[in-house]
Amino acid sequence: MDADTGTDTDTDTGTDTGTDAETDTGGRARFDTPLGQCGIAWSSKGLTRFDLPGHGEKRTEAARAGRPLEALGEEMQPSNAPAWVREAMELIRRHLGGNPQDLSVIPTDMDGISPFFRRVYEAARSIPAGETLSYAELAERAGSPKAFRAVGQAMAKNPLPVVVPCHRVLAAGGKLGGFSAPGGTTTKVRLLKLER
Repeated sequence: MDADTGTDTDTDTGTDTGTDAETDTGGRARFDTPLGQCGIAWSSKGLTRFDLPGHGEKRTEAARAGRPLEALGEEMQPSNAPAWVREAMELIRRHLGGNPQDLSVIPTDMDGISPFFRRVYEAARSIPAGETLSYAELAERAGSPKAFRAVGQAMAKNPLPVVVPCHRVLAAGGKLGGFSAPGGTTTKVRLLKLER
């Protein structure tokens, strides 16, 4: 039992320690955006993974914690993806093109993710475009005000950057903090500027 989060989790991976069930994936695709080619994977319940451009060249902490995109379901052309996935890709494309969208409408599948990380990801999804929170503020919103370090771990292992907007979470005093996606804090700043 983790004293800060009150959950039975493996804080190194953010996965439930009580289950070893695989996420049911329905497919995966790569699609073009104004920032470059992104990767997406989904199950019948929602998105399971999103990769920013450059993800193939640099294995981020989130990617190392999970399976590579190539292992997540059958690859298909974006035009052959289910309608809701094509709509999600279009929302993401617009968002990354500097036209902020409400990406919280995109369904996600958090099976296999610890209850604490799920709460953190849901709380992060409520941060509107153009706004930011500190790790401590996000910990409070997630119901674990003293777990700001664990919130940082959750953000570093986020399988759905942009959809779960970890770039909107800053260190104390408005400092950038880290960003585990390709490009690091340079990408974080770029994403924040796109939303203003």
